[in-house]
Amino acid sequence: MLVLTRKAGEGIVIGDDITIKIIELKGGGVRIGIEAPKDRKIYRQELYDKITQENLEASQWDITDLDAISLNLSSGKTKK
Repeated sequence: MLVLTRKAGEGIVIGDDITIKIIELKGGGVRIGIEAPKDRKIYRQELYDKITQENLEASQWDITDLDAISLNLSSGKTKK
């Protein structure tokens, strides 16, 4: 991990297309601004972690669930 010290108004550049600027230091928090192409997804770490965990949980399935779905489809029963 690269650790840098920056003051308000200073920034860092990542690659050719991402700039991070320190906007304000206030009450133990840091406000940052990020300039990046619109097609780049930018998430707060805690949200990214939650999305990743939910995707992992959604990808887990049990064979009994698959059997139940298969049975319902073959008998023409579907929930509406």
